[in-house]
Amino acid sequence: MVLTIVAETAPLDTNADGVVRVGKTRVTLDTVVAVFKQGVTAEEIVYRFPSLKLADVYATIGFYLNHQQEVEAYLRQRQKQSQEIRKVNESRFDSQGLRDRLLARRVERSSK
Repeated sequence: MVLTIVAETAPLDTNADGVVRVGKTRVTLDTVVAVFKQGVTAEEIVYRFPSLKLADVYATIGFYLNHQQEVEAYLRQRQKQSQEIRKVNESRFDSQGLRDRLLARRVERSSK
């Protein structure tokens, strides 16, 4: 029997928003890399995210280790985008104002 060696591509897919997901799941590359960097094993990652396949997690970790600079640049870009979106949302939806209105409504209802 001869073992055929085939190079497999990483099970990563970029959606329309530029978010990289692992396999056919909604789990992002960001998530897998973050928990891996915390020292979580591939088996534990699959336990935490049951939609992932163990082979896909190992392949994703391998991709990260082989392309660390590119992945870290992607993660920094995603972090920056996340902060920008958070700022826009905070400016559009004043959480303190909302809290004050909800508290005022509660007081109004309790006084009836």
